[in-house]
Amino acid sequence: MPRTDRFLDIRRDPHSDELLARGGDSEAHSILQRAGFIAVARVHETCHRAPTSLTEDDESRLTADAVARLRAIGYHVDCDKDFDTDARPASHLPLGSSVAHLAERIREATTAEEAADALTELTAAHDGILVALRKVLTATAEFHEGLGGAADQHVARRLRYLDK
Repeated sequence: MPRTDRFLDIRRDPHSDELLARGGDSEAHSILQRAGFIAVARVHETCHRAPTSLTEDDESRLTADAVARLRAIGYHVDCDKDFDTDARPASHLPLGSSVAHLAERIREATTAEEAADALTELTAAHDGILVALRKVLTATAEFHEGLGGAADQHVARRLRYLDK
């Protein structure tokens, strides 16, 4: 029996004229977000919508890209004819999945050496995950400092605190 969370519907809502994506599981929601859709939490549902500032051509490209990405990894997507595509782009594991895989490697390790190999990916001085995360925190703090608002300065200080 097919899993119902592998089915999505992407259509223009006839009442609001919004381009909405409904259905799917958390993986599908992540793909929609990466494609440019915005999560919408409503009283009776959670769905995704295309940004309202897009031109019709940009909206069609964004939606066709989302349909292609979802279908490439096995989702059944029912969509308006304008968004239907036979494209199936190569899919790569998101960075978060790659990082989470380290936890699996550590759990499955049978020797200290195996665990240390996995931890080295996390702690490597030049290009480890912690070094990269520190760069992300620093860049985000600098971004907030440049915004100039009082709340922005607070966020920047908090990010710098996390960076220590």
